[in-house]
Amino acid sequence: MAELSDRKRQILKVVVEDYVRTAEPVGSKAIAAEMGGSVSSATIRNELADLTELGYLEQPHTSAGRMPSPKGYRLYVNELMEEQRLSLAETERINRSLQLKMEELNRLLTQAGRAVSSLVRYPAYVAAARKSGVTARRFELLPVDERNCILVMMTSDSRVKSQLLRMQLKLEPEQLPAVAGLLNGRFTGVAPEEMSRRLMAAAEQTAPQQFLLLSQAVSYAADCLEAAGRPEIVTAGASRLLKLPEFRDADKAHELMSFLADSKEELPQPMHREMEILIGPENVKEALRDASVVVASYDIGDGMRGLIGVVGPTRMDYAAVAARLSGFAEGLTRLFGNQELPPKEEPK
Repeated sequence: MAELSDRKRQILKVVVEDYVRTAEPVGSKAIAAEMGGSVSSATIRNELADLTELGYLEQPHTSAGRMPSPKGYRLYVNELMEEQRLSLAETERINRSLQLKMEELNRLLTQAGRAVSSLVRYPAYVAAARKSGVTARRFELLPVDERNCILVMMTSDSRVKSQLLRMQLKLEPEQLPAVAGLLNGRFTGVAPEEMSRRLMAAAEQTAPQQFLLLSQAVSYAADCLEAAGRPEIVTAGASRLLKLPEFRDADKAHELMSFLADSKEELPQPMHREMEILIGPENVKEALRDASVVVASYDIGDGMRGLIGVVGPTRMDYAAVAARLSGFAEGLTRLFGNQELPPKEEPK
C-alpha cells in the first residue's frame, strides 16, 4: 500500500484529535478551519474519501463527517501522535497520590489504581507480578481436637500461611508429628507439581488416617504456592464508562464493566515493554473489541515487574494517557526501588 501523503496524514491527525475532543464525526469545514484555510473544503472532502476507502476513517452516515477507524488510530499512535510532557501540577498530583509508606501490596495497588483512574477519567488496573519459584520452607501441625488441626506453613519468602484442617478420620494428637515429619521431609523446597507427584508416591507407604491428613495439607500448600506466583491485579473506576458517549448503551457498558469486575486476570499484561497500546480489534478478548487499552510497565525490584493500564474507548487521547501512565510507572518504580518519588519537573 502506497505511503500516505503529508496532507492526508495531516488531515487524519486533525480528525483523530477533533474526534477525541468532541466524540462527534468531523466534517470538512471543521478540518479546513483547523488547517488555517490552507486547503479548500472540496480538496479535504476528496482526501477524506480516499482515507475512508483506505480504511483509516469511517463514515457513520452518508451526510455525516468522518471518525477514525482502529487502523486510523493505529497509524496515529505509531506515527502522528506528539509526545506530551506532564505539567508541574500533574507531576505533583502523581507524587501526592504515591505519598504512602510501603504497606501491604494490595492496598498500594488499590490506591495507585484509583489515582490513575481519577487522573485519566477512565477505568484503570494495576498489577504486580509476584516472585516465582516460592516454595514451602517449614510445616507445623497444631492439634485442636480429635477431628481438627491447624496447618502452619512458612514459605521461602518468609510469609506464614495457616489453615484449619478438618480430618475425615480420627487421628490421635501423638500421630501429628509423624505427618509433620513427612511434610518437612518430602514437601519442602519443591514446586507444587512436584508436591503432587510426591504425594502419589507416598500413598502406598503411609497409613490411611495419616495419608488423608497429608493429602489435605499438601493440597492447601500447593494452592497457596500457585497463588503466590500469580500477579495481584486490582481495578478501579469501572463506573466511569457510564459517562462516556460510546457506552450509553447499557448492555455494552455492562459487558465491559462485568469483564473488569469478574475477568480482570484476562486484561492485557505485556510485562516486557515499557508502553503498549492495543486499539479495538487488536485486543484478543471479545469484551475489549470496542475498547482500547494502554499499558505501562514498572520495575518492582528483585527481577520483578508490574504494570499499570487504562481501559477506555477507541476515542482516547492516547498521547495524554500515555504521558500520565509513564509518570505513574516511573513513580511506582522509584517507590518500590528506593521508597522515594521522582523529582519535580521544573517549570519552563
